Amino acid sequence: MTQTVAELQRLMEIAAEAMDFERARTLRDRINLLRGGATPEEAAQADTTGLQRQGPGAMGLGTSQQRAVPPAGWKPPPKPDPMTRGTGRRQARKAPR
Repeated sequence: MTQTVAELQRLMEIAAEAMDFERARTLRDRINLLRGGATPEEAAQADTTGLQRQGPGAMGLGTSQQRAVPPAGWKPPPKPDPMTRGTGRRQARKAPR
């Protein structure tokens, strides 16, 4: 099963012309794995059904960073009451003038 990239490219085009897009997709993924440095055996055994391509418009600075997702049931803490400012214990410790 050591096919070259050119052979796989030809088979992919034949499959696409025959409207067998699933076969063409698997061949395309094997070609990409081979070009990425995988051995032919690894490319033949790899399960590429879960691979997703990057969507259009998703390129740019910072777009590949993960977004923080809060755990289920998490609520943000309440905001402080602006009317209670300056009434804490630290204010009482100041020496009188």
